[in-house]
Amino acid sequence: MSRVKQLVILSGKGGTGKTSVTAAFAHLAVGSQPNGLRAVLVDADVDAANLELVLAPERLEMHEFVGGDVAVIDAERCTACGVCVEACRFEALAAPADDRPPQVDPVACEGCAACVYRCPNQAISMQPQLAGHWFRSTTGYGPLIHAALRPGQQNSGKLVTLVKQQARLLALDESYPLLLVDGPPGIGCPVISAAAGADLVLIVTEPTTAGIHDLARVLQTSRHFKLPTLVCVNKADLYPAGTATIKTYCQQEQVELVGCIPFDTVVTQAMVAGVPVTAYADGPVTQALRQVWARVKGSLGLPGA
Repeated sequence: MSRVKQLVILSGKGGTGKTSVTAAFAHLAVGSQPNGLRAVLVDADVDAANLELVLAPERLEMHEFVGGDVAVIDAERCTACGVCVEACRFEALAAPADDRPPQVDPVACEGCAACVYRCPNQAISMQPQLAGHWFRSTTGYGPLIHAALRPGQQNSGKLVTLVKQQARLLALDESYPLLLVDGPPGIGCPVISAAAGADLVLIVTEPTTAGIHDLARVLQTSRHFKLPTLVCVNKADLYPAGTATIKTYCQQEQVELVGCIPFDTVVTQAMVAGVPVTAYADGPVTQALRQVWARVKGSLGLPGA
């Protein structure tokens, strides 16, 4: 069984164009070979998943994701003594009124169970909480594994790990050579979960002061985990001086800059149409993305590189 290569696309913040690049790669992968380069697509940005907006998936499966536990009060046992309210550091329990049990705020509850241990009447228990769902879908560019975390829920890193595990199992079972992962923005736990096991990380940045700062943070994170890393600049012509600064930074850090993608409203038009920009129009943006994809594919050693 051949090994599945993992390409993870990251950015320091949302809005840099990471998802647009991922969708373009999905389209270019299918058309890069006579029979296409088969890939399992993953949207690991579970807090704000939007890869499906440009891939038009057809949902095949939906599964529940159970996150942490939440406190539940047994009204028959509760005497409304208020001890649990005092024990909760997170103010997830509202003070009892009119001899009624305190109300639990499931968003504020951290699942620490302090209230359970302090309750003199054993009226509180911890129960699993539905935190979101993960899905298996099909698209015109390959299967898509994605998820949606419910508002206010935590454990996004755990859900990212689950999504990637399911995608990798599918790739192994059906002999897909590539896992194409649209990662979350930033450098937190979800990013670490998404990047785990990556053969290559592509950082998408933009020529702004914040973009350059965020690039440095993401690069530091990928290097901490010893992950091969490339960089591309999106909207590169909006601020040429910023792009020049990024080029200098990449030279100093000895990280390869694999391309500069120009700004064009055609990207927005493609998003509104619900298709990757490379499938929408063959202009400067598509040409730049083709060049970036070719260099990324070569770094991964994929067929046709």
